[in-house]
Amino acid sequence: MNSGLWARLGWKAGLASLGVLMLAVPAPSPARTSRADRELEARLRAHIEILASDDFDGREPGTEGEARTLRYLGRQWYDIGLVSGTNDPGNEWFAPVTLVAREPAAESAQFLRKGFRTPIAPADMIVLTSGKRSLVRNAPLLFVGRASGLEFTRNELAGRIAVVLDGDASDSKRQNELLAHGASAVLTVLDGERNIAEVAARRQRSGYALANDALGGDLEAFISRNSMESLLKGTAHSLDALEAAAAKPDFAPITLDVTASLEATTRETTIHTHNLIGKLPGRHPEAGAVLFVAHWDHFGECGESTAEDRICNGAIDNASGVAALTEVARRLVRGPQMDRDIYFLATTAEELGLLGAHAFAENPPLPLDRIVAAFNIDSDAIAPRGTHFAIVGRGMTGLDADIGKVVKAEGFKLRDNDDANEYVRRQDGWALLQHDIPTVMVTTAYGDMDRMRTFFDTDYHRPSDDLAHLAHSLELGGEVEDVKVLTALGRWFADPRKVPLRIAQ
Repeated sequence: MNSGLWARLGWKAGLASLGVLMLAVPAPSPARTSRADRELEARLRAHIEILASDDFDGREPGTEGEARTLRYLGRQWYDIGLVSGTNDPGNEWFAPVTLVAREPAAESAQFLRKGFRTPIAPADMIVLTSGKRSLVRNAPLLFVGRASGLEFTRNELAGRIAVVLDGDASDSKRQNELLAHGASAVLTVLDGERNIAEVAARRQRSGYALANDALGGDLEAFISRNSMESLLKGTAHSLDALEAAAAKPDFAPITLDVTASLEATTRETTIHTHNLIGKLPGRHPEAGAVLFVAHWDHFGECGESTAEDRICNGAIDNASGVAALTEVARRLVRGPQMDRDIYFLATTAEELGLLGAHAFAENPPLPLDRIVAAFNIDSDAIAPRGTHFAIVGRGMTGLDADIGKVVKAEGFKLRDNDDANEYVRRQDGWALLQHDIPTVMVTTAYGDMDRMRTFFDTDYHRPSDDLAHLAHSLELGGEVEDVKVLTALGRWFADPRKVPLRIAQ
């Protein structure tokens, strides 16, 4: 950890000096719940109230909000009885993660039609890269319509700018595939509902990456329909004719009588942030480990500049997740020592592209093949008590059968469908799966997909995901049951007799 953050945390003065003022705990839940459940719900609510308060300013990585978040969680974990899980004496508890933020700086586009320069109005064109600088000179335009890179050989695309039709496709999957298969750049013709202003608003914000990621070389451009029509005037093709050809089943790529030179550059900002890693030591760490994960970060001040409330507090996403993570740790510490180590990971930069999870996997505190199972916790305060559990990542690991046994033994029900996998790519578990760590979410939050979709359509990533707005609707009944099941899963998978390492892998 850098010395400035150490100083702000006050860690050198000792964890005992990290004073944290606990906010008032609300009235207990109805009498039908047990006293232990009411106490757990009160602790969860208190964590959320603190982490989602305006004092934490939206928990943005690299800010004072991060320092306050790490100070709070570090104190909680230390007091519970965890030890540092970084396994790095130089960076106890906090594993440094360096990010690079890039935003568009400059761009240029020049077109030659049959060897003659054809100007395009700057307002009708945008050129973007994720690297510091990307450039392609005098490359021929190859019209590929609505095809993806998977439909071409590298030789067909190499050295060419692939021209695609936008239509209703607003994601970049096709563009990324074309670039990955050798296209020098991709030029998207906005022939659907999108326009240049909408693309600029979406794509000219900062992009983030780990500092050691090799970015660059990707070059994407967007052009309005009218400008593309003008660009093709006097050539053998019109845009109407190209669109008609692209709709035919026997469509083949068409080389256009146009070449282009495209260039884009970005400005870079370095952000120093941290993962928090705690550990509950087991009797036989050589037998492997279990990992629990939740991201601590959110967006900071992300509301409209004219809005009265600009702070995106992230009460549900994901103060509720780190609250559950902390309470799972508390319950596991209070029980008998387990055979396997259990690691607790609070990741940074999940909201910026699952980057903290990737950083953990690229520089792990233990060999990744020793992790028997990992359980991610995200946006937990959604479902009421009694909601069925769901597995996000169902069918993608070898964990499902054991999870089913534990959920049943705890007296709960598990949905037997894959509906929750709709969101599998949108959480840290997806990043860990890419590194062959068997990771799932086991939660009631995705047991009621209508409730989850309502959250995504309303408060998700907005200033309204805060306690002032959610005070009377924050649902912790399901989260209490999540903590119980996750605790039981921790004990089950920490037992080599129940889950031998060779079977878990």
